[in-house]
Formats: sequence, C-alpha cells, structure tokens
Amino acid sequence: MKLKGEKQEGSEGSEDAKGKMTLSLALVALISAFGSSFQYGYNVSVINSPAPYMQDFYNRTYLDRTGVPMDSSFQTLLWSLTVSMFPLGGLFGSLMVWPLVNNCGRKGTLLINNLFSIAAAILMGTSELAKTFEVIILSRVIMGIFAGLASNVVPMFLGEMSPKNLRGAIGVVPQLFITIGILAAQILGLNSILGNAKGWPVLLGLTGIPSLIQLLTLPFFPESPRYLLIQKGNEEQARRALQRLRGWEDVDDEIEEMYQEDQSEKEEGQFSVLSLCTFRGLRWQLISIIVMMMGQQLSGVNAVFYYADRIFESAGVDSSSIQYVTVSIGAINVVMTLLAVFIVESLGRRILLLAGFVLCSASCAVLTLALNLQSTVSWMSYLSIACVIVYIIGHAIGPSPIPAVMITEMFLQSSRPAAFMVGGSVHWLSNFTVGLVFLYMEAGLGPYSFLIFCAICLATMVYIFFIVPETKNKTFMEINRIMAKRNKVEIQESKE
Repeated sequence: MKLKGEKQEGSEGSEDAKGKMTLSLALVALISAFGSSFQYGYNVSVINSPAPYMQDFYNRTYLDRTGVPMDSSFQTLLWSLTVSMFPLGGLFGSLMVWPLVNNCGRKGTLLINNLFSIAAAILMGTSELAKTFEVIILSRVIMGIFAGLASNVVPMFLGEMSPKNLRGAIGVVPQLFITIGILAAQILGLNSILGNAKGWPVLLGLTGIPSLIQLLTLPFFPESPRYLLIQKGNEEQARRALQRLRGWEDVDDEIEEMYQEDQSEKEEGQFSVLSLCTFRGLRWQLISIIVMMMGQQLSGVNAVFYYADRIFESAGVDSSSIQYVTVSIGAINVVMTLLAVFIVESLGRRILLLAGFVLCSASCAVLTLALNLQSTVSWMSYLSIACVIVYIIGHAIGPSPIPAVMITEMFLQSSRPAAFMVGGSVHWLSNFTVGLVFLYMEAGLGPYSFLIFCAICLATMVYIFFIVPETKNKTFMEINRIMAKRNKVEIQESKE
C-alpha cells in the first residue's frame, strides 16, 4: 500500500490526467453554489435599489398604527437595523457550522439550511400584505443565518469532493455565484423591473426559489467522500461516492490518501474551536485564515460598492443612469471572478492573492487623491471611476474567492469544520464592523478613509508574501507537512 501512496505523490502527470471534470462533479458544484452562494450574493445587494420604497412602507405602516408619522431618527435606526441584521445573522450562522457539519454532514447541512431561506423568503414576500415591517428585519436575520452557513459549508463541501488539480477552480465557483447573485439583484432591482413600489416584496421573496431547486435536486448527489470515510468510517459509501464523482472505478489512490490523513489525525481527535485555537500544530494556519478573512472584509470592498454611486454622481453621470452603471460594475465583478476560476490552477493561489491586494491598495491610494482633487481638476472624476473598476477587478481575482479555498486546503478533516467556523465568524464580524463604522469614518475623514483600507490591503499582502505557502496541486497531507515545518511540529505519519 505504501508504494501506491508514494506513486501518487510522485506522478503528478498521471494524477492530473485522472483528475478531470466529470458531469457529476460539475452538477454538484453548480447546484450547491446556485442554491446557497447565489442567495448570499443576492441578499447582500437586494435592498439597495428598493430602499426608498421600503422606507416609505415602514412610514405608512407606522402611521396607520399610531396615527403619527415616524420621526426621521427612528426611521434611520430601523433602516440601519434592516441592513446590519444580515451580517449579524451571518455571524450566528457561522457559529452553527461546526456542530451541524459534524452531525449532519456537508450535504445534510446544506439541505437543512434551505429551510431558513424558504421561511425568510415567504415572510419577506408577504410582509407588505401583513402590514408589518418587523418581519422584514427578522427575515434579514434568518437570511443572514442562511448566508453564514452557506458561505462556509459550500466551499468545504466542494473542496472535499474535488480532485487536487481542480480544487482551486471548483473552490472559486461559490464566489462566482455570489457575484452572479449580486448582479441578479442589481438587474431585478432596476426601477423598470422590480425595484419599485409594487415590485419590492416580489424582489425580496424571489430568494426562496434557488433554495427550493437545491432542496429537490441535491439529495440525488453524493455526500463528501472524506466525511463518509474519515468521520463516518464507511469506506464502502466513500468509495461509491468517489467513483461517481470521478467517473471511473479505480479510486484506491484517493482512498489511501484519506486513510493516511485519518491516521495522522487519530492522535488529536475532532477539534473544537477552543482546541483549534490552543493547538500548536495548527498555529500558523489559524493566524493565516484570520488575517486573510479580515483582509478580505476590512479592505473596504463594501465601502467601495457603497461609495460607487456617489463617485459616479460627482463624475457627472446622470442620476437616472447611475443604477445602470452599478449593474455594469456588478457585471465586471462576475467576469473577473469567472476569470479567476480558469487561472487559479495555472497561476496558483498566492500570486492571485498578492496581485489582488496590490491592485486594491494602489487603487485606494489613487482614489484618495482623485476624490480630493475632483473639485479642482476636471478629469479627476474619470480617474476615480477607473480606480473603482481597478479595485473591483483586484478584489474579484484574489481577496474575494481565494481565502475560502485556502481554509479548505490548509486544514485536515478533523480541524476543517472548526477552522471554517473561526474564518466565517471573522468574515461576518469584519463585514458587520465595516457596515457600522464606515458611515462615521466617512463623516470624519471623508476621502481619506480609503487610506485606511489601503494600509490594511498592504499589511495583508506583506503577511501573505512571507507566511502563506502555495497550495496548488498538493494533497491535503502535503500541505499539512509544509505547515508543520512552519509550526515546528512533527507529523504522525501512517505506521504501515
């Protein structure tokens, strides 16, 4: 058996020929990303366009109930709750990742998760008929819980199913669907479609449809083979799942690699979040995912999207056309993430992360300058539009998609759920913080707030350059050995 394992690590060529995209693998990636990640993106941007109509509904409802109009500070509070409950729900969802994926499996968790989305969609869709705005705020929390689970479980599920030479490309697919979800919400949210007084409940309620599709189709696909073998100890089911995903009978090499991984982990058992945080053998992996997740969210991506409308307005774009410009920015985001799917396996993870953060920090620095000189130099407004576009390209090729891929790759089966729980919590906490703090930053610092984002991008880039290894085309065990040297620990190898 040992020879087989050695052959597998040595013969990259034959392994690559084997690890090809099969219909089964492609379908499971598309169904899980469409049913889960798509809705995360959709709900990030769905309330931007219909905001004035929804606020008007809040007002009317309050007036009907009390006989007095809502005062503006209370309305501002209600609206900021509507917006910020989504990332807060995301944090709660992330905290549920570890118990759910260990007890119900990866596929089982995704199926259960659809119930959150369908419930929230029904509540949001009927909120106007029921004349209650509290239900929208509650639904945003429920939708956040759904997104928190989806944003962690889908990359884990797909990463564990993919052959090593396709793990990066398939790992970027969830992020691709997040950007498609954002774009879909922007298009459907146009005033001429559903972003109007009549259409907004339908716009909010549509989010249940992808969940329904996933609920009906995902049961026909296999569970993660690594979960079946390493956590459930069922080699027969794991072998069948692998044969179906790979499209051929001989999956001994991968089964052998899973057994090696299982053997090296027998000493530690299942990691809880607490044991993960205190275990020396995973110290650098843990610090790396925290830095990458914080860098991803604190790099100002949400602020750039938020600022985009005003940047275009000051550049003289007609206010009625601004929503179409926003849609085109969403389209650029989709195209660049799609490009990342195709280049992540040839260029590797590190180069995309480094290049992405360099582009983001450079465009934040130039954007600060352009926004400051806008009133005096006429063409500066066009430079600021260019900066927004460059920033979005940079973020879409590296900082957005790659950190979730890296969590899958840097941790083994026993510690991966806890790692996703930590990474997800950092992601949503940072997202919530930016949403909360950015308005104050903008009021106090104006355009100079982008210098803070520039510094965060640079710091993250420096850390990645010195610490994060390239994981392209390596088995989970090979990556574990690289990190063990950095953590200065010995690995338990299989004693055959």
